[in-house]
Amino acid sequence: MNTYRTKALHACASTVGISALLFGCVSAREPDVRVKTDTSRTDTSKTDTSKSGSSLISHKLPEPKPISSFMLKGIEYLVAAQHQSGGWGGGSHSHQEITDPHAVKADPATTAFAPMARVRAGHRPLECSQKEVVLRGTKFLIAVVEDAKADGPKITDLENTQPQIKLGPYIDTSMASQFLSRVLPFLEQDAALKKRAEAALDKCLKKIEKSQKEDGSWNHGGWAPGLQSSMMNQALELGDLAGRSVSKDQLEKSRAYQRTNVNAATGEVTSDASAGVALYGGAGGQRGAAKDSNEAELAIKFAVEQGKLPPEAPVNEANLKIAGFKSEVAAQKAQAWAQNEVMTRKLDDENYLSGFGNNGGEEFISFMMISESMVITGGKKWDDWTGKLHTMFEKIQNKDGSWNGHHCITSPVVCTAAALLCLTADRDVHVRLDDLAAITADKK
Repeated sequence: MNTYRTKALHACASTVGISALLFGCVSAREPDVRVKTDTSRTDTSKTDTSKSGSSLISHKLPEPKPISSFMLKGIEYLVAAQHQSGGWGGGSHSHQEITDPHAVKADPATTAFAPMARVRAGHRPLECSQKEVVLRGTKFLIAVVEDAKADGPKITDLENTQPQIKLGPYIDTSMASQFLSRVLPFLEQDAALKKRAEAALDKCLKKIEKSQKEDGSWNHGGWAPGLQSSMMNQALELGDLAGRSVSKDQLEKSRAYQRTNVNAATGEVTSDASAGVALYGGAGGQRGAAKDSNEAELAIKFAVEQGKLPPEAPVNEANLKIAGFKSEVAAQKAQAWAQNEVMTRKLDDENYLSGFGNNGGEEFISFMMISESMVITGGKKWDDWTGKLHTMFEKIQNKDGSWNGHHCITSPVVCTAAALLCLTADRDVHVRLDDLAAITADKK
């Protein structure tokens, strides 16, 4: 059992604020077990490492912003949009004029997006007053994966959905994997359901690994397949975080591909696989570099504390070698840190943030990746960024509580879920960090 992961997420759940009070998801605040209070380092609690081969180190989480009233309207919209089957639908690419969530077929990718937003807001499949909403969604996705063929990258025969056409044909597999990784710690009270969820998650992860291309991407079809590759990268990271068996080599190959999206020296973003939209490629690159960027900065802090480096030592390859990293790893982490710095500066560029020119589901998903990246890497810019998002999303929200896109992915269900995930990124751990204290320790 991934004990630390479970404790960390329950600690996050204990801070859900307004949504907890209104929906009865959490009765009291538990002690925060995520981060030691007497050090700037992240928590060094260990977890079951039999499959991952690595200890879990949690990145520090900022104090979460309260769930605002406009966000509650979005959550309520998702409740009303759920099908009797337990699923949610994003609609067909061929009929984007249909916006009624009950007039479209339920699809796995959208079904993963919707309850993932609710879980992050504090709703639990076995504990909340509205637990049936998340529980039914969980069972729907597990059944879809169980019914899928073992071979091949897909988990559904359903085709032509908005997420598939715009992001890529394997997006259902990556999103189902992400949701199952997120919900797994909250299934402890139902051993049979937990076992099914683990098997379904492992099946998705195997499909993801087998469908990875030699360059580390999953750029198979779709209008902006770079976003599908980004979602696959996150699926592997979350599977690793959940304590499942994930190939380290394939995960690193995926991160390496994401790093090719951003030129740290020039600030230029490669968008060939992202429909020519810099925001999509840049967000994926920033998210893919977040883990290494965090570790680079922490390693320099450790080295300063140990007297290996002077105070104010910059993050660069030479100093990371002194901190204890081998040459290749030091270069990788220095590159990731520089990429994160340049992409963070780009968040002041409204032209970059405009994406395709107006908001579609792709923009919301990109904002979600940026938000998670900034939570992983920390820093003062998070408050500015999340404040900007709260202002924007409140302003553009529809009267029924939903959000919708104005190009490409227009689905109000997908867009509403993605918007809520953007706004609640500070309530979840997003990636496993390596035990830098052990890696960079002096070897006697």
